Formats: sequence, C-alpha cells, structure tokens
Amino acid sequence: MALVVLLRGINVGGHRTFRPSTLAAQLKHLDAVNIGATGTFVIRQPITRAELRAELARRLPFEVEIVICRGREIVGLLSRNPYAGRRLASDIVRFVSVLSRRPRSTPSMPMRFPSSGPWLMKILAREKRFVFGVYRRHMKVIGYLGALDQVFGAPVITRNWNTITVIAKVLTSE
Repeated sequence: MALVVLLRGINVGGHRTFRPSTLAAQLKHLDAVNIGATGTFVIRQPITRAELRAELARRLPFEVEIVICRGREIVGLLSRNPYAGRRLASDIVRFVSVLSRRPRSTPSMPMRFPSSGPWLMKILAREKRFVFGVYRRHMKVIGYLGALDQVFGAPVITRNWNTITVIAKVLTSE
C-alpha cells in the first residue's frame, strides 16, 4: 500500500515556506498526491521509507521533521474513528498528532490543557504512534500543541481530523 508523508512546521506564519504542489510535481515518478498546503503527501508508487526520506530531504529547501506512515495505518484510523458518537460544539476542532518515533513518556489519558480552569485542548487517547485530541479555537492552543513534544518525549506532527479523512479517501480510491 501507499505511504503518507507529513512534514512539520512548514508554511507557518510566513516562515519556512515552499509550494507543496511543486514538490508533488517533482515526485511525479512516485505518483505523489499533495494534500493541501501543510506538507502532507500520499506516495502511491512503491519505495522504501529510507529512499523516500532521502529524496524528500534532497528536494526540500530546508531541514524539516519528516514522518512517514503506511497508508493502511491512516485508513485504519478511520475504521476505528475515536470521535464517533461524540457531539462537538462548532468551536471544537478534532486533531491527530503523529509521533515521529517511540515516545519516551507514556502519560495517562485523558489530559487537558491548561490543567485547571476552562480547557483549551484535550488529549483523549493514544493508539501506538497516533494521539487523538480536540481543541477550542484560541491563540494559546498553538503553544499547547507545541508542548506535546515534551509531554511524549518525541516530536509530533499534528493534522486536523478532516485532513486525515481526505488522506484516507485518496488512499482508498487507488
């Protein structure tokens, strides 16, 4: 099955900018599909993770954290949808953070940020390398998302749940 590439910290606030569509065109030989402007790609041709990582590093204009998942891992997330049956207010955003490596810390779940007062972000569950949560639309949330690296002892890359569903659609339409 295909591979899914997630790049961390690109096209944020005018820093470390590039055009993912250009990278996808450069990876045409791998049948790459660009998913939006966040540095998310589906690679549909067979390639090892090491070869793909090297090719991405060679083509990107700066160093970036690269996470590569098997497509079936992403499709599996949808079949076990951790948000199913949860009613969420319109100001709540569902997200998935992907651990770049085995975590050094395994905190108990659920977690909330901040730890007292009204919550702005909740970590609901972790399944292997995937961390599921929700947040309220608030400027402080970006700091809480950034703190997940320290919480788990490994860099994480976060995507909106809607992006995960688009990735799964691309994967299942092969």
